[in-house]
Amino acid sequence: MKAIVQTRPGPPDVLQLRDVPKPTTGEHDVLIRVRAATVARGDVITRGLPRMMRWVMRVAMGMRTKPIPGQEFSGEVVATGAEVSRFSPGDQVFGSTGMSSAGAYAEFVSLADTATVVPKPVNLSFEEAAVLPIGGTTALHFLRQADIQDAQHALIYGASGSVGTYAVQLAKYFGAKVTGVCGARNADMVRSLGAEEVIDYTTQDYAAGEATYDVMFDAVGKTTAEHARPALADGGRFVTVRKGLARGTVEDLQLLGEIAEGGGLSPVIDRRYPLERMAEAHAYVEAGHKVGNVVITVVPE
Repeated sequence: MKAIVQTRPGPPDVLQLRDVPKPTTGEHDVLIRVRAATVARGDVITRGLPRMMRWVMRVAMGMRTKPIPGQEFSGEVVATGAEVSRFSPGDQVFGSTGMSSAGAYAEFVSLADTATVVPKPVNLSFEEAAVLPIGGTTALHFLRQADIQDAQHALIYGASGSVGTYAVQLAKYFGAKVTGVCGARNADMVRSLGAEEVIDYTTQDYAAGEATYDVMFDAVGKTTAEHARPALADGGRFVTVRKGLARGTVEDLQLLGEIAEGGGLSPVIDRRYPLERMAEAHAYVEAGHKVGNVVITVVPE
């Protein structure tokens, strides 16, 4: 099968397209034909980690070094182990391999039947479903942490990024009035996701206005609780992705899929690249200008 292989840390060109053996499937495993994968910010960071840091993560977090990177994906189940009952061949699914497994930058991936994989929403394409797991579960985690409630006023800082675009929509889904903070060129897109107000961070300090917010979510890790304090309502909560990305559960993904099927979530895709242009896709994400998500099309729709 075709796969992207990384044998050493470094710049995007360490990602090489190669022919590798198709993964095997044990009695508790599911073999999935990958239709689409993604380049998340975490993939870019992990690619460049020095060998010593990878060793520390492997020891401290149980993370195994895998030659095939990639976490998010969507695709079709092609085979299941004898003890698997949750999936059947032909099922369309999406999910995340997790940092400890990786392997999504390939035509096939084999995962345990306990992996964070669920049925694909029927109204989403494979590409749209592939970009939902990491950004979606992270936004869900932090909005829950902030205990977002109906009729509250929520501010999403970094509203045009992967996590931010989901946070705007989920905050709206939970009944909040949403203000998004992003650059002017993305203002209309953020409004289309449900933000009632948009603040251009290049010309206006969100914390210097008269408005106050019950929930303030820094979705890009570029502001602080101290800076946000003047705009925080009494009893309000500030949360930030500086605390780390969420490890989504099967239940989290199922909820996101249900919200998407109900029309409450529309994944935002900035660019699409074929598998053989993986290095180019990583370079684009690393430059820090993506809007929403970047998709890798492994098998065209």
